[in-house]
Amino acid sequence: MDALGALAAQQAELAALVDGLDEAAWRRPSACPGWTVADVVLHLAQTNEMAIGSATGRFDEALADLTAGLGPAASVDEGAELMVARDRTVPAAAIFDRWRSSVARLRDALAAHDPGDRVQWVAGELSVQTLATTRLAETWIHTGDVAGGLGRPLPPTDRLRLIARLAWRTLPYAFTREGRELAGPVGFELTGPAGDTWAFGMDVDPQTVIRGDALELCLVAGRRVEGSSTALRGEGPDAGAVLALVRTYA
Repeated sequence: MDALGALAAQQAELAALVDGLDEAAWRRPSACPGWTVADVVLHLAQTNEMAIGSATGRFDEALADLTAGLGPAASVDEGAELMVARDRTVPAAAIFDRWRSSVARLRDALAAHDPGDRVQWVAGELSVQTLATTRLAETWIHTGDVAGGLGRPLPPTDRLRLIARLAWRTLPYAFTREGRELAGPVGFELTGPAGDTWAFGMDVDPQTVIRGDALELCLVAGRRVEGSSTALRGEGPDAGAVLALVRTYA
């Protein structure tokens, strides 16, 4: 499955979770600390709108619109919290409509590009293919937050392959943002939901190798569990640092 198809499938899974919820259910706490189900969907609408700006060549304008009237933020996470706090008082139905509109507009904006086209994003320029994959990863993380809040756990799917590969490919970025350097190449050897092996970087004689369950790796990269609480195993000089720093978002 390509990134756009996987993103659409992930958005459909989230839509099925929340469609038909009453206001009380929308305001239930999600598994994302401090945020309700509605807050999570609002955040996804806002970040979709940022991605639409990226894909249409107006990232700076979109970000300015989304942060208008807000004070300075010390981090990406703090900025996201400020944006959600400003808009969370609207009815849940309006939040759902906003998210669905953003999904449709983002699909069209991404589909208008070749996958290799370069666009602006929070952490700098990236390809449209990578932007779509980052949207997949964030939507998957927050679908899990919503499912947890509603008490409706979801089975893992092969969409995790794209998310795990993103986590592997962006390790240099993850290390750089923490002022660290990789000692050498890193490989992932993961087991997918169907029991098959997903290997990334194993063809270059990596100095560090992470092995284990793909779902656990994606949860660690999404900052939903600590690597030390999983059965993931690391070998090599960067094993501990990889599990501490790996991430799928800016």
